Amino acid sequence: MKNPKLYQLVFHKQFIFLVAVFLLAASCKNKGDKNSMAAAADQPKDYTVLELSPRKAVLNTDFPASIQGQQNIEIRPKIDGYVEKIYVDEGSIVKKGQLLFSISAPQYEEDVRTAEAGILTAQADVSSAKMEVEKVKPLVDKNIISHYELESAQYTLQSKQALLSQAKATLSNARINLGYTRISSPVSGIIGSLPYKLGSLVSGTTTDPLTTVYNTGNVFAYFSVNEKQLLNFTRNSKGNTFEEKIQSMPKVSLLLSDGSKYAYEGKIETVNGLINSATGSADTRAVFINPKGLIRSGSSATVRIPLTLDSAILVPQSATYELQDKRFVNVLDKGNKVKSVAIEVMQNTPGQFYVVQTGLSKGDKIILEGAGTLKEGTQVKPKEADENSIYQDLK
Repeated sequence: MKNPKLYQLVFHKQFIFLVAVFLLAASCKNKGDKNSMAAAADQPKDYTVLELSPRKAVLNTDFPASIQGQQNIEIRPKIDGYVEKIYVDEGSIVKKGQLLFSISAPQYEEDVRTAEAGILTAQADVSSAKMEVEKVKPLVDKNIISHYELESAQYTLQSKQALLSQAKATLSNARINLGYTRISSPVSGIIGSLPYKLGSLVSGTTTDPLTTVYNTGNVFAYFSVNEKQLLNFTRNSKGNTFEEKIQSMPKVSLLLSDGSKYAYEGKIETVNGLINSATGSADTRAVFINPKGLIRSGSSATVRIPLTLDSAILVPQSATYELQDKRFVNVLDKGNKVKSVAIEVMQNTPGQFYVVQTGLSKGDKIILEGAGTLKEGTQVKPKEADENSIYQDLK
């Protein structure tokens, strides 16, 4: 029978040997894994890069505007009287010359009849004076009566003729006043409010007009442009004089209050030559045709002015980051290492892009991913981006 103590000693040594072999193998494996991970970490990662080239872009600038009709004409009575009839309703579309109101003023009808009677009287007096001249003249020719009698008769005739002219003028004025009892629209347009109802007493001194006719065949959009924007627009417009620059400005669009775009484009007509010192802006007017009467006077809208840049450096906004009030972009240097570059961009943006004014130039390669997270000097593996896919949404 074997010695038990000797057997335990041999078993113990074999166990220790196996544990040592296991620990040594595990240690070698861990060291290999760490070396593999370190090697993998040292490999540059793939990042999408974009090589910059000048592109055409359109910058839209929006301005809140108020709309006014081409003409806002107050309809006021020129005589005293009562509103007898109202031929239109609020919001009605009227044509030039269409009857709007009639004023009850019977005294003007009486004035016409009186003036007509006065003409008949004056005509009779003229006829009588002519007869007197015709009667006296032969007697004067025969020296039967004095020459002064003829001159007196002729002066009387002239006086009667003047009275006839005066009577005709009185009749004309009476008819004009009678015509004021029927009020027609001086222009085509839309009827405003009707503050006076049937039977209301009105006069030429009444505070409120009978109504207002808004001629909206063309509408004016009034808005303000600040001094810096005005300089940019005029600097980029063709022409030697300010008037020529205004004429060469591009057509503008109108966004209605519901956000929809108006079907017809407009044109800037005038820019106030004086900058308002309180607001630092100049009043500007654009005109739009309104053939369907869609736009009403007094409504609000937004004027959109486009500015075309023929050669601009554009970078996606997602490729930039902001740090301490400055904007940066990651640029790939010649050694494929990351370099943070500060850029200055225009306030206005074409969609999801920035227009770079300084900091980047043609041929620079920017990294589109990892903005704000990539460290300066990090080695990367560049992957060229497709320009067409990047700028496909650019309008």
